[in-house]
Amino acid sequence: MTREPLRIGVLGYRFMGKAHANALARLPMFFPEAPAVERHTLVGRDEEALAAAADRFGFANVATDWEDALDEVDVFYNLGPNHVHAEPSIAALDAGVPVLCEKPLAPTLEEAAAMRDAAAAADVPAGTTFNYRFVPAIRRAREIIRDGELGEIRQVRGRYLQDWLVDPEAAWAWRMDADLAGSGALGDLGAHTIDLANFLVGDRVGAVDRVSGQLTTFVDERPVYDDAGDVTEYRDVTVDDAYAAQVAYDSGATGSFEASRVAAGHKNDHTIAVHGSKGSLTFSLERLNELKVLREGNRGYETVLVTEETDPYVGRWWPPGHVIGWEHAFVHESYEFLSAVAEGCEFSPSFADGYEVQRVLDAIATADERGAWVSLG
Repeated sequence: MTREPLRIGVLGYRFMGKAHANALARLPMFFPEAPAVERHTLVGRDEEALAAAADRFGFANVATDWEDALDEVDVFYNLGPNHVHAEPSIAALDAGVPVLCEKPLAPTLEEAAAMRDAAAAADVPAGTTFNYRFVPAIRRAREIIRDGELGEIRQVRGRYLQDWLVDPEAAWAWRMDADLAGSGALGDLGAHTIDLANFLVGDRVGAVDRVSGQLTTFVDERPVYDDAGDVTEYRDVTVDDAYAAQVAYDSGATGSFEASRVAAGHKNDHTIAVHGSKGSLTFSLERLNELKVLREGNRGYETVLVTEETDPYVGRWWPPGHVIGWEHAFVHESYEFLSAVAEGCEFSPSFADGYEVQRVLDAIATADERGAWVSLG
């Protein structure tokens, strides 16, 4: 029996819209058994820019109101700014439309809880786009940890460093507004790290018991530029430029996490390390086809190139040793999500997973406000 293509609606056509549209276009070539899709409706506010993006991304229709799109599509990708995650996603789920929503799940814990509850009540998949879970090396790292090769997990360390806001004259954007974004480096980057820790070691260390937090804003206002490149005004920055946190897990394991958008010399440096009683491993996004692994009895780390056909997802792409990149994680993510939609099964990371990350983010921010550890129990 041949299924009709899933009609995909996408809210957002800039950075994330382009990344996910590219993934949808690649699916039939590299994952031929994936559900057939039709890039049906692209949603945005600027009609001229929206039409141009739809033409480039291969969408047949456009809409300036997400409510109009929900009546026409089978699946909804919510890739808009954080403050438009909750209402469209909940409306889609209430209408029985599966949703894949960008991270962090929402600007506030309350909105994230409402999204989680809407997903629990819906009879369709709802996923949070923690795309780094779908990097082959991360999948391989999880296998190593689950097989017990590192022994008892004692420590996990994560950092996510970028430098796009080092210049104090860098342009103001919605990501610098607490009402629109919720938080800065904490939610934008820290959400990824907290989720990766949950994915890699959550079943070995248990839930987060308590956290500390320090949030820092180095530049209090930034310029808005016109089309000619002239400054028209300065707007307040109401989110953090950097955060740091300590985490205590139920098992007694510890974690340390940090992120910065003002770390000079770091373009997209997402690194996570796991230390156990028998060994350790480290992953860096800047070398995403590799793992550094220290096994029991060895004197130093070995570099494991995760490009064999037997490695997760790798056999779909090129011959062994031919590396893949950042964009491919989005292809793997869409493959898994749309397969879950077609098969009517659950998808992970779910909205519940996104909510658990949001709980930790919220606790870190609260710890910063109080100047004391905060319990999540």
